[in-house]
Amino acid sequence: MSSRSIKASKNLGYASDRASNIQILQSSVKWHRVAQTANSLWDAYSGLLSGQAIILAMNSSFVDPLLQFESQLKIIESSFKMLFAIPSRDKVKEIGKNEDDQEDLDNLYQNIFNIFEDTLLILVSKDLYKLQILKEMAVWMNEDSLYMQDRVVTIINRVLSFASRKVRGYASVDAPCLGVLAAELSLLCSHTDPSITQQAFSGMSHLLCIAKCQNVDITKNKNTKNDRPGSHCLLPAPSDIEFLPKILQRDKSKIAQIVGQTLLPPLLTDFVWSLLMRLSATDHKTASEAAIMLKLTLEYHAHKITMVSKIVDAIYKKLYGNASQIMKQTMLRVITLLTRTSPKKVIFQLMDYPVPADNTLILMWHAAGSEASVAPHVLKTILLILKGKPGEMEERIMERRRFSLDATNMMPVAASQALCTLLPVGSYKKAVAQFFPQLLMALMLQLFYSSNLRLMTEDRPFYARDALRVLLNCSGLQQVDTALKRKNCWNQFSQVLFHHHGVYLIAKTLSEYNFPQFPETLHYLYKLSVEGPRRSEDSVITIIFLTELLNNFFKDPFPEEFLVLFRNWVNDSDPAVCKLSLQKIGSMAPVINEIENSCSLLISILDALLSKDKTVVIRALMTLRRLLGKLDKVTYSSLCTRIALSYCPLMDHSNGGIRSMAIRHFGELLRDMSQYTWMLNDVVLGGLVPLILFLEDTEARVVKACKHTLEICASELKWSTSYLLKDEYYNFELVVLNICNNLLISHVNYITDLISDTLGFLGSSRPYLKRASVILIGYLAKLGGHLLLTDEIEVMIEAIDRVLRDEDPTIRELAGITQKLFKEIAHRLTSSNIKLSFRRLFNFIYIKKLKPLYNYNLPKDLTGSPMEIKETKNDNETFIEDNYEDELVKNEDISINNGRFFCLLEYPSEKE
Repeated sequence: MSSRSIKASKNLGYASDRASNIQILQSSVKWHRVAQTANSLWDAYSGLLSGQAIILAMNSSFVDPLLQFESQLKIIESSFKMLFAIPSRDKVKEIGKNEDDQEDLDNLYQNIFNIFEDTLLILVSKDLYKLQILKEMAVWMNEDSLYMQDRVVTIINRVLSFASRKVRGYASVDAPCLGVLAAELSLLCSHTDPSITQQAFSGMSHLLCIAKCQNVDITKNKNTKNDRPGSHCLLPAPSDIEFLPKILQRDKSKIAQIVGQTLLPPLLTDFVWSLLMRLSATDHKTASEAAIMLKLTLEYHAHKITMVSKIVDAIYKKLYGNASQIMKQTMLRVITLLTRTSPKKVIFQLMDYPVPADNTLILMWHAAGSEASVAPHVLKTILLILKGKPGEMEERIMERRRFSLDATNMMPVAASQALCTLLPVGSYKKAVAQFFPQLLMALMLQLFYSSNLRLMTEDRPFYARDALRVLLNCSGLQQVDTALKRKNCWNQFSQVLFHHHGVYLIAKTLSEYNFPQFPETLHYLYKLSVEGPRRSEDSVITIIFLTELLNNFFKDPFPEEFLVLFRNWVNDSDPAVCKLSLQKIGSMAPVINEIENSCSLLISILDALLSKDKTVVIRALMTLRRLLGKLDKVTYSSLCTRIALSYCPLMDHSNGGIRSMAIRHFGELLRDMSQYTWMLNDVVLGGLVPLILFLEDTEARVVKACKHTLEICASELKWSTSYLLKDEYYNFELVVLNICNNLLISHVNYITDLISDTLGFLGSSRPYLKRASVILIGYLAKLGGHLLLTDEIEVMIEAIDRVLRDEDPTIRELAGITQKLFKEIAHRLTSSNIKLSFRRLFNFIYIKKLKPLYNYNLPKDLTGSPMEIKETKNDNETFIEDNYEDELVKNEDISINNGRFFCLLEYPSEKE
C-alpha cells in the first residue's frame, strides 16, 4: 500500500482532511500539464474525485441506509468501469516524453487507484456491511477479462486487511457478503498469475479473520450481553495471520476445511451456492476449480448447509439442460454429499417433481442412494412420504414449503417409483431387511390409494405394485411373488373392489411360504394398531392383513394383547373396521369360554349396538348371538340383564331387519336364561310394549319375531297367551286383551309403567304403531285406571287429543274410543276419597275380565275358537259394576284410624 493510502487509512472518517488533500492535488499545475498529454487519466481522476465527494456527502446525510447504499453502489460501479478502462501502467509511462513526464504520469496513475481505494475504505469504515461492494467488484471483474485483475484483487485484499483490523472494536459484525466473496477468492487462489494468487490468499486470510470474529460474536452473544465491545473477537496473532496464506497455498482441502470451520451456516451456504453457479462458467479452468472446491467443502461441512432444497432444485434444472460432463459428475456428487447429512431435505425435494420421473431425476435418485450409510435415513424419509395419500389437496397453499406449484400431493407416487430404483441397489440390502414390514404395509396402502386414482394406464406404470414386487424379490421372497402372479393378483390390483381381497391374498401367500420376516412384521402391525393409523382405510388394510397372519400362525383364541386390539376396533369410527373386528370375534365363538376377559369382549359388542351404522348393528347382533350360544351360563347370567336391556332400544329401530333380530334375540336370551327368570322379570316387562305394538308391523319378519318372543315370554311368565299367537287364531286386539288381563292378575304394579311406555309411541310417524298404541293404552287404562293419578290421566287425555286429529280415519275412530275411556276414568277420579279408596281396594280383590272394546279386525264368529269369551254362572262376581261398588260403600262397616281405611271383608268362597 502507498504511503498516501496508509495515511488515508489511518485518518478514515475525517472528510475535511481528505477534501484538503484532494484540493492540493487538483491545484497542482504540473498535473494539469500532464493531463494535456493523457486526457483519459484526467477524466478518470476528476470523475473519481466527484464520486468520492458525493459519497462523503451521503455518509453525512440522513438518507435511508438502503437507498444510500444503492446510490453509493451505482457510483462505485461507474467509478470501477471508468477506472479499469484506462490503459495499463506501462502504456501510461509510454505517453511521457521524458523521465519527469513518466514519473508524473505514474504518480497520477497511482493516485487514481488510491482515490478509488480510499473511497472504499471510507465506506467500510462507516459500515462493515458495505463490504458487499467487494463482492460486486469480483462480479464486475469476471464480466470483462480486460479488467486488470491483479489491481482489483489487490484493492480487495487491502480493504479486507483494513476491515480485519477494524472489527476488533466492533461488538457486532454484519457482513453477509463473506460467503460469496470467499468463493471468488478461493477460485482466484488457483489463478495462473502468481501475484493474483498471492493477493487472493492474503485476502482470504483477512476475510476468515473477519468471519471468525463474526462467528465468535454470535456465539458469545447467546451467553453474555454486557461484555465490553470488541472483547468477543478472538483474532489470531499477527504472526498467525502472516502464516495463514502459506497454509492455504499448500492444499486446497485446507482452504475448504478452514472456510467451512470459520463461516457461519448461512455464509457457508452462500459460498457453496456461488461455487455451484460457477460450474457453468465458460472458462473450463474456472469450472474445474469450482467443482474441486465445491466437493472438498461438502466432504467436510455438508452438515452446515441450510438451503439444501434450493440447491437440489438448482442442480435438477442445470442437469436437465445441456450440462457438461464435469458439471454433471460434480452435481451428482453434491447430491450424494448433501444426502449424507440432510437426507430428509434432499429426498423430499427429489419427490416433488412431476411423475413419472425423467432420466435426470432418476440419475439424482441413484446419486442420493449411492451410499449404504444413509440408506436407512433415505428409506425412513420415503416411508414418511408414503404416509401421504396421492391426489390429496394441500389445505392452504401459502403454508406449503414445497417448490412445486401443484396443489395436489403426488409425492407418494414419486416415492413408489423411487423405491423401484433404490431397493435393488446392493448397498440397500441391509436397510431393506430392517424396514421390510414398514415398506410392505406402506406399499399395500399406496396400492389402494393408487387404485382409487386410477393411475394405471398404458403410459404410466403402477408404481406401488411394481415397488411391492421389487420389495418381495429383494427380500428373498421370489416364490411369493411368483405365487401371487400365478393367482393373477398383480393384474387385478388396479381394480378398487379387488384390493381388500388382494391384501388377504398377500397375507395368505406370505403365510403359506412361512416368510422369515413374520416376527418383525407382526410386531410392527401390533405397534401400528396400538398407535393408530392416520386414516380409516389404513385400519381396514391393517386388520385384514393382521387377522390373516394370526389365523395362519396362531390357534384361537388369539393372545390377549391381540384380542385387546380387536375389542377396541369393535367401536372404531369406521364401520368397515367395526365389521371386520366383529366378524373375527364371532369366529372365536367355540373358544369364547377360554378367553380370560370374555366379559369385556361382550361389553364392547354391546357398545357397538349403539352404532349409527345399521350394518354394524346387524353384525354386532349376529356376533353377540353366536357368542352367547357357546357362553358359559355363569358368565352369561352375570351379563344377561345388561344384554337384555341393550336389545330393548333396538326393538324400535328404523331398520326392519334390526328390529326383527333384536326382538328374536331377546326371546332367545329369555329361553337361554329360563333358570334365571326372576332376574329378568323387570326387563321382560320393560320390553313388553314394543313386543306387543310391533305385532302390527308392516314387515312380516318383524311380526314373526314378535310372535316368537311373546310365546317365550308367555311361557316364562306362565301366561296362557301362546294359543292366541297362532296364525289361524291371531287377532291383535284379543292378544292385547289377554296380555292385559294376565298383567292385572300377576303384575299389576307394572301397568302404570307400561302406560308410560305406550304414550311414547302415540307420536310415532308410522300409522300401524299409532293404531296399536291407541288400543294398548286403552286396555291398560281400563284395567289399571284405579292406579292412575289425576295428573297422569290429564297427560293421557292431552296425548290422545292430538291423535284425534290424525289423517287416518281408523286411527281417529280408535282414538275416540280411548278418549271416552280416559274421560270415564277421570270422572271416577273426582269421586270422594272414601269411595275412591274402596274402588281401588276392590279392584285388587276382584279381577275384572273385560270384553273387546274396539272390535279391531275381530272375526265375526268367535264360537268354537279359543278366542271365545264365555260368561260364567258367577258373572256378577267376576264383573263388578260401578253401582255394586256404591252399594258396598254404603253397607259395609268402615272405621278410620290414623288416616287409613280398613274394611273387614270376606272373600267369596268357591262354592258361592
